[in-house]
Amino acid sequence: MPFKGNLSEIFFQLTGGMRAGMGYCGAKNIEELQKAKFIRITNPGMMESHTHDVTITREAPNYSR
Repeated sequence: MPFKGNLSEIFFQLTGGMRAGMGYCGAKNIEELQKAKFIRITNPGMMESHTHDVTITREAPNYSR
């Protein structure tokens, strides 16, 4: 297995991903996360969920389609 960095760096990244995933699911703890249901949506559904029919004068630097 290739070296990926110090344990503290890997752990920080792992816990950050867990926090983000729990936030997406609205889970306050691991027990609630285990009850979460994931729903797959189509690409057109994803595009429809974003803001549309709005004229943007300058694209936000952290937004991508």
